Amino acid sequence: MKTHIAIGSRGSKLALWQAEWVKKRLTTHHPGLHATITIIKTKGDKILDVPLAKVGGKGLFVKEIEEALLSGDIDLAVHSMKDMPGQIPAGLTIGAVPERETPLDVLIASANRPFKDLKEGARIGTSSLRRASQLLHARPDVKIVPLRGNLDTRLRKLATENLDAIVLAAAGVKRLHLENRITQYLDISIMLPAAGQGALCVEIRSDDPDTAALVNPLDHAPTRTVIAGERAFLNHLGGSCQIPIAAFGEITRNRYVLRGLVSDLAGREVIADTREGDPERSDHIGIELAEHLMNRGAAEILNLIQTNKD
Repeated sequence: MKTHIAIGSRGSKLALWQAEWVKKRLTTHHPGLHATITIIKTKGDKILDVPLAKVGGKGLFVKEIEEALLSGDIDLAVHSMKDMPGQIPAGLTIGAVPERETPLDVLIASANRPFKDLKEGARIGTSSLRRASQLLHARPDVKIVPLRGNLDTRLRKLATENLDAIVLAAAGVKRLHLENRITQYLDISIMLPAAGQGALCVEIRSDDPDTAALVNPLDHAPTRTVIAGERAFLNHLGGSCQIPIAAFGEITRNRYVLRGLVSDLAGREVIADTREGDPERSDHIGIELAEHLMNRGAAEILNLIQTNKD
């Protein structure tokens, strides 16, 4: 068994919180293990003046970390699961999926007004096409303002950019103990989360059984099952930050229930539905739901977005 491991992470406050969380649990489970954190800048961290959808490509926040993992510079990587592309590079695997924090999105409003009470034409900041399209679907009058940067930067821009509100993942806000800033948790009827939102991904090399054994105690089987269905849905649709796709799964009364959504960029056309079944088939349920939405019109939306992007 290894006595030292190097953990790869982005350098934001939230990413380092997540890496430290994993480090603490590893050293608690394995007394005598020495763990260090290596900060790696990704393409998504370097390009901050362009909307995510225009930066292009998949894995904007993970690719460079995965390269360091494949080269052996680090032993494992800690990511936000929602940043993970549907397909993982050959030679890598998800070693552990810790128990999920809430997957919901939150509204943080300058006047502390809930979404329905924001003034007509309210300016809402978000870098996510998924969030923007669902906000516009619920309220076509609002104006979406592109918003990049880490969580602290986006909170600061709420005031400096004259925004009425911003939308963030609840998990990050809670992990940094900023719950007092939350105006409203957005119900899934308004805002369906991103696939994997609220969960962490501990990624390792597939040929490294020692590290696999180290991270195994961090794995939470119900969360892994739920995430597998969401990611299968995302992968089957070819999802990336350039397409408004959302998915939320949960296990209820021993049944896996998966909600999925595909939207056009303006939020005018939203294709959404639900599938459920045996939790052991969560990945198959994700694929079945993706096929169902494509047959209902999602394929045309995805093709149009891809055509306009090219």
